[in-house]
Amino acid sequence: MKIAVTATGTQLESEVDPRFGRARYILIIDPDTMDFEAVDNSGNVNAFKGAGIGAATTVSKKGAEVLLTGYCGPKAFLTLEAAGIKVVNDISGTVMDAVTAFKGGKVTYAAGANKDAHW
Repeated sequence: MKIAVTATGTQLESEVDPRFGRARYILIIDPDTMDFEAVDNSGNVNAFKGAGIGAATTVSKKGAEVLLTGYCGPKAFLTLEAAGIKVVNDISGTVMDAVTAFKGGKVTYAAGANKDAHW
């Protein structure tokens, strides 16, 4: 299983980036081995629109089954949901903190977006 965590940097000690679509990096992590890949999300950071959908596509292509982030908008949430990816919102602290909470069963899967769309 792989999980995706939005991050401000490329390491497990990096802070969780509260933004999903415009997060600087998305770390794709195997929570069993803690092997990870840092994906540069700069193409979506500067996108005029569609940043969340673009980031959701990246997460799906990397094979993640769960996303841990701060805020996820409705279009991104629907894209993730369509790809079978579960979303956990309201995550903060370091990426390692987020993974530890996930592994400990201390997260709740979201039923919907927790951020308004940018129209």
